[in-house]
Amino acid sequence: MTSPNAGKPPGSQPRGLEIAHAGLRGAIAAMAMSGMRTVTTRFGLVNETPPRAIIRQRAGPVLRRIPRKRRQGVIELFHWGYGMGGGVVFGLLPERIRMAPWAGPIYGLGAWLGFELGIAPILGLTQARRGRPVERLALAGDHLLYGFVLSETRRRPSG
Repeated sequence: MTSPNAGKPPGSQPRGLEIAHAGLRGAIAAMAMSGMRTVTTRFGLVNETPPRAIIRQRAGPVLRRIPRKRRQGVIELFHWGYGMGGGVVFGLLPERIRMAPWAGPIYGLGAWLGFELGIAPILGLTQARRGRPVERLALAGDHLLYGFVLSETRRRPSG
């Protein structure tokens, strides 16, 4: 069974469906980031991932209510939900921007910069007070991956 939009250009589906699809792509892109972060943390390039740092440093009382064996799963779901939200925002961008080949990776880097220059300092996370060039480079890389997956998964093969 084929979709009624199969073979049609991305902008030809209803706007709400485009935005929902972008949210799904954002969640999938966050899942890809999680895989990359498994590698970077296991190799010691990243000490603590941003979602874990936010929850551990700012949501401690909530985290303590979650059984220890389920905490990592909750942190992953938080990250995927955040990625979904980022996908929705990407989906709200004008089509001429979203469809540009550079849009996703630039968007991903923008999200990383937003964390590094905004969220981490505002929340007072320890990451904002330390020089950590290798970790920052690894996190920039996984945000590039996020943006690439976010935008590239919407590409359709041509005829």
